[in-house]
Amino acid sequence: MRDYILALDQGTSSSRAVLFDRAGRVAGMAQQAFRQIFPQPGWVEHCPQEIWKSQLTVMRQVLAQQGVAPTQLAAIGIANQRETTVLWDRATGLPLMNAIVWQDRRTADYCESLRRHGLEPWVGEKTGLVIDAYFSATKLKWMLEHIPGARKRAERGELAFGTVDSWLAYKLTGAHITDAGNASRTMLFNLHTRTWDADLLALFDIPPALLPQVVDSSGVAAHTLPELLGCPVPLAGIAGDQQAATFGQACHRRGSAKNTFGTGSFMLMNVGAEPVASQHKLLSTLGWTRGKENSYLLEGSVFMAGATLQWLRDGLGIVDDVEQIDALAATVPDADGVMLVPAFTGLGAPHWDPFARGAILGLSRGSGKAHIARAALEGIACQNVDVLAAIESDAGMALTELRVDGGGSRSDMLMQLQADLLGVPVVRPVNIETTALGAAQLAGLGVGYWQGLDELESHWVLERCFEPAMSRDQRGQQMAQWRRALQRAAGWLAP
Repeated sequence: MRDYILALDQGTSSSRAVLFDRAGRVAGMAQQAFRQIFPQPGWVEHCPQEIWKSQLTVMRQVLAQQGVAPTQLAAIGIANQRETTVLWDRATGLPLMNAIVWQDRRTADYCESLRRHGLEPWVGEKTGLVIDAYFSATKLKWMLEHIPGARKRAERGELAFGTVDSWLAYKLTGAHITDAGNASRTMLFNLHTRTWDADLLALFDIPPALLPQVVDSSGVAAHTLPELLGCPVPLAGIAGDQQAATFGQACHRRGSAKNTFGTGSFMLMNVGAEPVASQHKLLSTLGWTRGKENSYLLEGSVFMAGATLQWLRDGLGIVDDVEQIDALAATVPDADGVMLVPAFTGLGAPHWDPFARGAILGLSRGSGKAHIARAALEGIACQNVDVLAAIESDAGMALTELRVDGGGSRSDMLMQLQADLLGVPVVRPVNIETTALGAAQLAGLGVGYWQGLDELESHWVLERCFEPAMSRDQRGQQMAQWRRALQRAAGWLAP
């Protein structure tokens, strides 16, 4: 019997392998961290071989721990850190250098030069993205320019480029593939034609021979090499981590949305079968493709969510553990006028202000660490209100509920504040680790393990619903105060 789906959840700091049963429940999990490499300020790298070895190790480990034979696997699905760029030799399968991670800023000056030349509207119309070092195109260009002989070898078809899903698929199966959702995060993919764009390849001077084949997010794309597990297993699901989390939250219908509270927070709304151009510098991206079905998303990214709470612990030392913040904040009835703007690394959507910096405002002699803790939670929630307002304006739809996941969603106080300030219910499922679940569900659909979206939606189980308890007037006052604080934090480092 093909009893299980295996999800490979390859993240920025660790690789996980998660087994799911037919009810969508976790049947086993293994996890392994790998090195974070910082060659110089603003540069972030990973060793692709370490990514692969850690992923292979946990894949074998979870099967051994649970006594599951590879023949019991119906399919494998991949969820991956997005935009991180790998370049490898097709003949040897060895990377030419470390992967350049999505957080890496080494191409920021080049991106700024493209913006100065007025190219951002043109690139945005094709890709749905803003010009930023975040995406893969400029990382790949940098590799081709700085690795001796790489460009000529690429033009001869000797090299392969891919994001981490492509790298894992290649090591697992020998196939050079990516799904359309990951492709849409490279800044080389046309969101409307759903193909690699010749004009963009010319702009970034990328040889087409480097590019992977674009496959569906759900459907058998290849089979694992027999020697890896002892038998071939279908690779039938591929999605970037945020797309996978959106799918795992059962946001299959137009107008449904989720927010993942991790290091940052990522809010995505399903906008249907056609892309929506953002007027508020949100990202328009492909969610997933299944045959002739396409789902597009609008995405707003906040840089500091859980990282803000970690700063309270590590930077200020006002708690020993992040889980103590709720209790500390609950010792005061409100923040007593204190506002914390979590712009430690600038502001993301919809403000996109790299020169903003964090600020604590409204302090008085009566202010204490509990007020600062509560202000930090409110600052995280206020950022997401701005993102949702931009998404609703672009999509022309009002949100009826926000589904939440990720480690930060465990904070009951943060979730209640989020519901209060959004004015819509915030709903938290039993399983808040939805990235791996989404990858598994895409793979399961791809091999008929599950029969359709209705069956998957029946697996989504509510743990708690946070209903708004703040009046419209209170909400308006809080957000007006937030915007005053934002104005003071904005452009802090600008000349």
